[in-house]
Amino acid sequence: MVETKILAATGMLGQGFLEDSLNRAMKKKPDVIGCDAGSTDAGPYYLATGKMRSSKVAVKRDLKLILKAGVSANIPIIVGSAGYGGANPHLRQVKEIVEEIAKEEGMHFKLALIESELQKEYLKDAFKKGKITPLNPAPEFNNDIIDRANRFVAMMGIEPYIESLKKGAQVIIGGRSSDASIYAALPIMRGCSEGLAWHAAKILECGSASAEKRLYIDSMFATIYDDYFVVGPPNPEMRCTPQSVAAHSLYENSNPIFLIEPSGILDISQTVYEPYNQREVIIKGSIMRNTKDYTVKIEGAELAGYRYISIGGIRDPLIIKNIDNFLEGASRVIEKKINDSLNLQPQSDYSLRLRVYGKNGCLGELEYQKNINGHELGIVIDIVANTREKANDIGPIAWHTLLHHPIPEWSGSISSIAYPFSPPGFDAGPVYRFCVNHVLHLEDPLDVFPISIEDL
Repeated sequence: MVETKILAATGMLGQGFLEDSLNRAMKKKPDVIGCDAGSTDAGPYYLATGKMRSSKVAVKRDLKLILKAGVSANIPIIVGSAGYGGANPHLRQVKEIVEEIAKEEGMHFKLALIESELQKEYLKDAFKKGKITPLNPAPEFNNDIIDRANRFVAMMGIEPYIESLKKGAQVIIGGRSSDASIYAALPIMRGCSEGLAWHAAKILECGSASAEKRLYIDSMFATIYDDYFVVGPPNPEMRCTPQSVAAHSLYENSNPIFLIEPSGILDISQTVYEPYNQREVIIKGSIMRNTKDYTVKIEGAELAGYRYISIGGIRDPLIIKNIDNFLEGASRVIEKKINDSLNLQPQSDYSLRLRVYGKNGCLGELEYQKNINGHELGIVIDIVANTREKANDIGPIAWHTLLHHPIPEWSGSISSIAYPFSPPGFDAGPVYRFCVNHVLHLEDPLDVFPISIEDL
């Protein structure tokens, strides 16, 4: 029997977990500790700038507990999508934190770094050879886009992690990764069923998110056997149920039955979820269908402009009753004033959006509940211009115009919106956008993921 125990320290490095949960899980003698550290959930900013999303203090706290537990137990530790974006600047920052901890705690171990940042000349060559193909939907992709982007990363699978483990690394800091690959690497390397390993990894990737009620961002534990695996939280205040675990297949997936990874498709159409005890679930029947074509997703970010934001609230029932007409009229006046005062044109120089919270603020045109149920609305004036100076010049014109824009029901000057801050608007800095939704076809899964190993 191949039996592998996997501990997910938390769903996101730097977002915390209970130390008691980690200690309780370590008593079950896991074979590996994993932790995801990145995502695209917060948009392209972190990839573009190379900055970490979580603070250094928070990341160091989590890493110190994980390193002390794993190194003392002599088991491997895998951190994927380091620093949130998983690019080279993120790797360097996380490596420095690991080195600080090792020095402070007197730890010695073999450290592997796996890069995932793609060089632009490589991308141009791959694009020319037809090795980059679009997903759906995908923006236009060409050499001009490659040149103007801040950076690109590829989302690695299990192979770079397995290669690092084979080379004796005890602590692995990986660049941008498939979240599940962090947890699937060791069990597959040890001969576990690929279907069970990938499915267990998918459940583990978000830590305690698959619990029935996630009281805390916390740890999760899985044990993989020959033909099933068991998953449950180390925290005794939480529990997994068949429904809570099965529901996790809906999370971040366009299809809850077929989950795509670089090497193939996880098929859970025949998977069975049953109670193992009061707090754990047994899962069986998951199958990995490998494909001949090995692909990794590319993520890239480019500068879109510079943002200025103003936030206010409207409580006048007459304005709220005709809010669409009010904002459409105000937008026309704002654009005319911008043209008259600054000689700037919409689309070519800037974009103006008036977001209404309390009416279509989240879904926009997709909102199906058309009626306004509240007595007040929140308005966000969102300006993105092609220079910072333009954005800051446009902002005061926009918020001041909206403040006094008239309606037929009132005579004389009115003040229509309350701004809670002074100044009413603020410079929100550079704005980035994702500029690629494509995959890179690889002949070797290690091709674009260089591994470096050193002794600490």
